[in-house]
Amino acid sequence: MCAPVLDGREREYVLDCLDGNWISSLGDYIPRFERAFAEFCGVRYGVACSNGTVALHLALESLGIGPGDEVIVPAFTLIATANMVCLSGARPVLVDVEPDTWCIDPMLIEAAITPRTKAIMPVHIYGHPCDMPAISAIARKHQLHVIEDGAEAHGAQVGGRTVGGLGDVGAFSFYGNKIITTGEGGMLVTDDPHVAERAALLRNQAFEAERFVHHHVGFNYRLTNLQAAIGLAQCERLPAKIERKIEMARTYDELLAAEPAIQGPVEREGCRNVYWMYGILINGDSGQSSREAREMLAERGVETRPFFVPIQRQPVYQGNHRRWPDLRGTYPVSEDIADRGLYLPSGLGLTRDDQEYVVEQLLSCKQ
Repeated sequence: MCAPVLDGREREYVLDCLDGNWISSLGDYIPRFERAFAEFCGVRYGVACSNGTVALHLALESLGIGPGDEVIVPAFTLIATANMVCLSGARPVLVDVEPDTWCIDPMLIEAAITPRTKAIMPVHIYGHPCDMPAISAIARKHQLHVIEDGAEAHGAQVGGRTVGGLGDVGAFSFYGNKIITTGEGGMLVTDDPHVAERAALLRNQAFEAERFVHHHVGFNYRLTNLQAAIGLAQCERLPAKIERKIEMARTYDELLAAEPAIQGPVEREGCRNVYWMYGILINGDSGQSSREAREMLAERGVETRPFFVPIQRQPVYQGNHRRWPDLRGTYPVSEDIADRGLYLPSGLGLTRDDQEYVVEQLLSCKQ
């Protein structure tokens, strides 16, 4: 579906860690990876951590967001986005998404702002960037923080600027299916030295100069030197990986161009979509549901995935748990795309022949 491609100096750098015995959370590859990825995002600081989910948690904690606060998040996203807001003690406030980009709809954000709102957390979904100029303008007007969830969008751009550097903080994932990977891993990026310093403190049990004396509650969110070695090698190849993703998307666009029953991803003017996953919507009048298409494709050896389940539909947020909030509501765009969406194989190792087979099987499923 989306297997990693290790086509750089990963082996060389990992063996260097092994030869030097620097395999845990100390070693030169961690700061090298942090600097390289922060520079790629156009910011000053990177704080590597154990995954993209905890990068979001570190961002919230480093900005001082906690109990009694609210954070605006899209209804259509991986559940981790809302979970980390809850884990910080704040409450997620859901906003519906745009029908073409599937990103949070800026036109709906202001209506969701209350005196308790402290931040907006846009998610650059499936590789397309959110409308950051509009979101940033709203944030400035209401004096809110902006935390970019860029887990799926390494290198996506708005107006020539790379996501992660368009808000106060950016959070990224390096899970095995991401554009670059460390197996498991993540990073917080920012231009704010105080946020970077606090995030680095909190990821390491809040250890300070006087060992085992703690002034803050910290976490074990460290990345290992071995993982950072892989990440650095991947980062060196990141521009090429992005170009390959775009090339694959153009191939799918071409192969599906004549099929009116299938809506593919867009790329808005002034944006760069990096197409982490090539998502499609199956139109309601096609005579086939996305679930039926997925089942038929699986029978033919084509692995696909459904779109995310919207936050308001998640059982844990249905008002049945004492600890977690009731987030039920009506978000029609999120619900529609979740019902009609699936994404096609999107791994960097796919060939054009692979993509032609996928599309051939997809279209034959309708017959």
